Amino acid sequence: MRLFVRALAILPFVVPALMVVIGHAQAVTEIGGQKIVTLTRTAESTTRPELTSVTVLPGRGMEVLQITANFPGKGNVDVLASPDLATAAHTLDQEDNAIGAKGYSLGAAFLVPYPNRIRGKLSADGSTITAEWEGHSVTLPANSGGALPGAERHAMHGLILKSKTDDVTVKKIPGGEQVTGVIHAGDFGGHWLSKTDLHFTITLTAEAVDVSVVAHNVGGESEPIAIAWHPYFNLPSGDRTQARVHVPATMRAEVDNYDNVFPTGKLLPVEGTPYDLTAVGGRALEKQFFDDNFSHIQWKDGAATVEVIDPAAHYGVKIEGLSPSIKAIQVYAPPAKQFVAVEHQDNFGDPFGKEWGKVDTGMVTLKPGESTKWHVRVKVFVP
Repeated sequence: MRLFVRALAILPFVVPALMVVIGHAQAVTEIGGQKIVTLTRTAESTTRPELTSVTVLPGRGMEVLQITANFPGKGNVDVLASPDLATAAHTLDQEDNAIGAKGYSLGAAFLVPYPNRIRGKLSADGSTITAEWEGHSVTLPANSGGALPGAERHAMHGLILKSKTDDVTVKKIPGGEQVTGVIHAGDFGGHWLSKTDLHFTITLTAEAVDVSVVAHNVGGESEPIAIAWHPYFNLPSGDRTQARVHVPATMRAEVDNYDNVFPTGKLLPVEGTPYDLTAVGGRALEKQFFDDNFSHIQWKDGAATVEVIDPAAHYGVKIEGLSPSIKAIQVYAPPAKQFVAVEHQDNFGDPFGKEWGKVDTGMVTLKPGESTKWHVRVKVFVP
C-alpha cells in the first residue's frame, strides 16, 4: 500500500516528463539545420494505389527521406526503406561525418557532381584522392573504402550530401504539391573545376513522384557533371527472396570484387547469367547479392523503366529514368536487407579511370553557361 501511495505521489512528475520525451520525438521539424518539407495529398481512389506524401530534407542536399502510397484495403505503405523522423534526425545530425556519408545509407540522397566511386592517388594523410579529367586534376574527399584490411580508399557519391538549399518554395499544383529549391554549389568546396548551381524540383501527384535536378555551369571553365540519386525501395512483405526486379539493360560492368566494387573496364553480357534481369515481370532476387552497374539500356516509350515487385505483398514500384543522359543503372541489394536500391545515373563507376580506355563513361561536359537535366519518375502499382 505504501509503495502504491508513493507511486501515485510521483505520477505528477513522471507523466509530464514522459510527455516531453514523446513530444520531442514527435516534434522533429528540422534536419541539417533547415525545416523539413512534407508534400501531402489525400488518396481518392478506392480501387487503385495513389502516391500520398513525399518528405524532403533541404538541409541535406534535398534528400528525399520518404515516399508513401495508399493501397486500397492496406492504407499507407512506405515506398522507401527509411527510419522515422526522430531516428533519421539523430543519424544525420548526430552520428554523421563531415562528408555526410550517412545520407546515402537511408532514403534517397542526391549524388552530384559524381555518383558511384572515383579512384585516384591517395594523399599522404589518407584524406583525399586526386584524379585526372582531360588534363585537369580534381582532388576529392577519400570518404569511402572497402571493409577488408588494406582496402583502397576512394571518393564516393558526390559533394552535396550536407549542402543547404536556398529559395525553398512549396506550392499547390493540380492534384498535388511541388517543392523547388536551389543549391548554389559553387566549386563544391574547392573540389571541382568550375562553379555550379543545382535546381531541384520534386512533384507529388496521385500517379507519380517526379524528381529532377538541373545542373547549370555558372563559372568560367568547362566541367564534368554526372547526376543520380540513391533510393532504397522498400519490400513491404519482408521476404526478400521472392521479390523480383526487372532492369532493361543487356550489359553489366565487371568489378574486381564486391568489397571494392571497382570496375575492371570490361562490360559483360547479362544474357544467360544470374544478372539477367531483362525478363518481363523481373527475376526473383532469391539469395543473390547485387551491387552492379547495368548499361546498354533498352529504352521504351522514352523511359528506362526498372520494376521492383513484391508478389507476397501484392505491391510494385516503377522507377522511370526520363533523361537521355542516363547511361547506367546501379542495383544494390544485399541478401540480408529488405530493400532494393535502384540508381539511375549518368555515369559508369570510376568514370575518370584509365581502365575504360576510350569508352564514353557518361560524364556530361558542361561548358560555361550550359546545363544538363536529370529526371526520374516513381510510380506504384499492383502486379
